[in-house]
Amino acid sequence: MELRKDYTYALVVPTSIGVRITPVDGQPVHCSDTFKMQVTSAETNVASISSYLGLRVKVLTKFVKDSPISALIKSNLASRHMEYEGLDVPQGGPWGYRHQFNIADSGFGVRGPRVHNDRAGEVGLTLSADDFDLERLFKKEGVQILHISGLIAALSHETSIFCLELARYAKKHGTRISFDLNHRASFWKNREEELREIFTEIAGISDILIGNEEDYQLCLGIQGPEAGGKAIDSALDSFKEMIGRVKKTFPDTTVFANTLRQVISANTHLWGAILHEGDNWHVAELREIHVLDRIGGGDGFVGGLLYGILRGWEPEKWLQFGWSTGAMATTFLTDYAQPADEEQVWSIWQGNARVKR
Repeated sequence: MELRKDYTYALVVPTSIGVRITPVDGQPVHCSDTFKMQVTSAETNVASISSYLGLRVKVLTKFVKDSPISALIKSNLASRHMEYEGLDVPQGGPWGYRHQFNIADSGFGVRGPRVHNDRAGEVGLTLSADDFDLERLFKKEGVQILHISGLIAALSHETSIFCLELARYAKKHGTRISFDLNHRASFWKNREEELREIFTEIAGISDILIGNEEDYQLCLGIQGPEAGGKAIDSALDSFKEMIGRVKKTFPDTTVFANTLRQVISANTHLWGAILHEGDNWHVAELREIHVLDRIGGGDGFVGGLLYGILRGWEPEKWLQFGWSTGAMATTFLTDYAQPADEEQVWSIWQGNARVKR
């Protein structure tokens, strides 16, 4: 994939950032009294792979002025080697704006994790293209890839228009667009027609399209795989047929990726992925991984995939690196992987968990 040569930023992500609170020791939320709090958003989860491995990343977001949570977020982004840009909006009193709270346990064994989103009054609901100098960012400074998640694209009417305008502007100035559909039923409720139209337009100008079988069906109305009750590894042909249908609908998109996951227990998954680029298929077969916390695994996959593209590697390595960073993310208590270097990631692909001295 040809990327823009004159650029300041390898990767730019629009996002609304908040915090996640998680009970310690794998306990459920409703019977816990001790929690850890961390900064989180799907899009910065993706961008962390590139930022930790030395590429220049920028986050487009919005903050609550003088909020301690806002200060926590800014410090966290800086610690992850990410540049950020966003307005500081006055809170407007105790019932004004705030950053989201994501309340989620990790699950354990036969008990699956549960997630509760608390996003009323979230400052990121008001994100707008007018908040940023898009000409400076995309035309003068230059961006190689703009990554958009369906979570921010569906958060509110304002963020939907924001993501659509970003994608249009980026496309006009030679930036490649990555779109992870990331369907969430609670975000789409009573907005199905509006969001289907917006998601279809963004997908139509995207170069890289990512999702699972439900994402393609629910976001874009494209028939999913007819697995007939078969396990994922025996239904790959059905997944490939689905992506073939997506490609016919969006002929200008050149890269399609799909993660594959079978959940054995909260802490044991079978993890795989498929990639279609040009006329070529690449498959990472299902392999068992041990899961400390599953949240962020899909974002980790996307982050590794984009990193491989940004590095100019062969497509087979895009998939292998993405599989590995996705698996790596599930070994962290943060929602994002923090790779020390490329070698650490490739050791995961090679199945080498030996100590390095």
